[in-house]
Amino acid sequence: MSRLFEQYKSQVVPRLLEELKIRNRHAAPRIEKIVVSMGLGKSREEPKRLDAALQDLAVITGQKPALRRAREAVAGFKIQKGNIVGCLVTLRGARMYEFLDRMISIVLPRIRDFRGLPTKSFDGEGSYSFGISEQVVFPEINADKMEFVQGMNINIVVRAREKAHSQRLLECMGVPFQREK
Repeated sequence: MSRLFEQYKSQVVPRLLEELKIRNRHAAPRIEKIVVSMGLGKSREEPKRLDAALQDLAVITGQKPALRRAREAVAGFKIQKGNIVGCLVTLRGARMYEFLDRMISIVLPRIRDFRGLPTKSFDGEGSYSFGISEQVVFPEINADKMEFVQGMNINIVVRAREKAHSQRLLECMGVPFQREK
């Protein structure tokens, strides 16, 4: 079992039940999945970029990424229907908690001038999304062997009744948010 999952079961759930006045343990907010994606718009001109991004994402997440293709042509971006435009990995269960634990304790503190994640990035359902501008902040990536700097999007899908419940869950799990001014 993951250290973060054990913390969730033993400390976070009881705290949330008390703070949010929830009676049923199964109604407590919980993380359902984490989706890590990379946009590969420049891979058409540089095919090596696609291979590098797939390899980096696989090393970071521990899963093989799935390719995403364009559903329709966009002339302004020179994208034709069927072109590869991105890749993603959906993490669930133990891998999800391991990834989130590494994200909180290792990756976010390594970001230059990091002052916390913005609280405005929650959607209407309570899921939280943020981006990382370069994959070098992950300890699995060797900066000396890296050819291309590639950013990524991370979406934490939370099952909760309200946005405030989602935010409180992530705060209790240790996600560093910016302080309100």
